[in-house]
Amino acid sequence: MDWKLELVFVPVSDVDRAKDFYVNKVGFNADYDERVNENLRFVQLTPPGSACSIAIGEGLSEAAPGTAPNLQMVVGDIQKAYDQLKGNGVDCSEIQVLDWGHFVYFQDPDGNRWAVQYIPSRPNG
Repeated sequence: MDWKLELVFVPVSDVDRAKDFYVNKVGFNADYDERVNENLRFVQLTPPGSACSIAIGEGLSEAAPGTAPNLQMVVGDIQKAYDQLKGNGVDCSEIQVLDWGHFVYFQDPDGNRWAVQYIPSRPNG
């Protein structure tokens, strides 16, 4: 039996600002944006090539904005990822080269923390 992680909730204070950041600066795909009722809005965003999406919105979680656990994506080219983030105005770290991977770190407007990892030992990243 497969157990697939396909959706992670990320608490944000301003849904439109967060959606703009993830879509227009980080490069996620905007999959779904629906106001179910006056208390519930569901927005699903997916990194290109990922089987796992994030959900932001209103009425989805009682977690405070900016309190998502450290989130991590893996890419096949850390320099290209860094260049894309910087080119789109994302305040991110320089590339850090460690024994277990190369990393770039950034935060969304609410302070949810992200790591972008390149794994040199993995074919095609």
